[in-house]
Amino acid sequence: MRPCHILLAALFIPLLLSPTTATAHPHLLATASGAEISYQQLLTELSAAQVVFIGELHDHAGHHRMQYEIIHSLEQRQQHLAIGLEMIQIDDQPTLDTWVAGNLEETELVAMFNRNWSMWPLYRAIFFLARERRIPLLALNISRDIIRQVARNGFASLPPTRLEGLEGVTCAVDPAYEQFIRRALGEHGNNPTSFRYFCEAQLLWDTAMAKHLNDFLTRQPDYQVVVLAGSGHSWKYGIPHQLTKLAPRPFRVLLPEVPGRIDRTRASVADTDFLWLDVGPQSWTISPPQRSPAGEQKNSAAAAE
Repeated sequence: MRPCHILLAALFIPLLLSPTTATAHPHLLATASGAEISYQQLLTELSAAQVVFIGELHDHAGHHRMQYEIIHSLEQRQQHLAIGLEMIQIDDQPTLDTWVAGNLEETELVAMFNRNWSMWPLYRAIFFLARERRIPLLALNISRDIIRQVARNGFASLPPTRLEGLEGVTCAVDPAYEQFIRRALGEHGNNPTSFRYFCEAQLLWDTAMAKHLNDFLTRQPDYQVVVLAGSGHSWKYGIPHQLTKLAPRPFRVLLPEVPGRIDRTRASVADTDFLWLDVGPQSWTISPPQRSPAGEQKNSAAAAE
């Protein structure tokens, strides 16, 4: 092992092995009471839900650190846990299955990931945790081409063949949803038609991900699923609302505080159940945990990665 790899292992292995790492970050707000709660209280609440939505700003390392810690903690409590991913299109589910089974090299996974998304280093630890612990990874997204077409030309421009597998999905955008989009995503477009199409694209996105999530839970009702998605999609009026329309399931939402969109002065239980306040000297603005080469070799030998 090279010296730099030894250093990485020394730095991060203790962090990864401790199930109580996140107790060092106390700034968690329960919107129902308006009071800060402990990490253990949060885990108790999340453990009771079948679906846990954890929002993110995609390029914020601290948000991915929060997701990693919660998945790591819930996995200690739940017999059956899965991770739902906005980042991956449903057609790439076989690649995720092969990765979790330990039969795919990281370079092959990264190639698929980069076709779908970007910023692999920020998500890497979560994917390795899933493989180590045999946590199923669920692709939730639909083709980006479909979303782009709706955003440009509206939902009505899609031929039925483009919605194969999403039969029955509609895009009835009401004023309440438009207001939600303006607040959640900071969208203030001046062109009413363009903004309407943008809302239709977001609604289709939310609805499709809710359907794929519900399909999995219908097949695997004993599972709890942690859904990782952009903050706008994770708000209660996003994917959770569309999931509830398909099948009422107990869920909880945890969002990071995003000034100007959702913060401690404006957040309510209608938006989210919990708000993560990234403040103070213990804030998670550092990069998420890295999987050490030593850990990878060990787990590969044991066929656990």
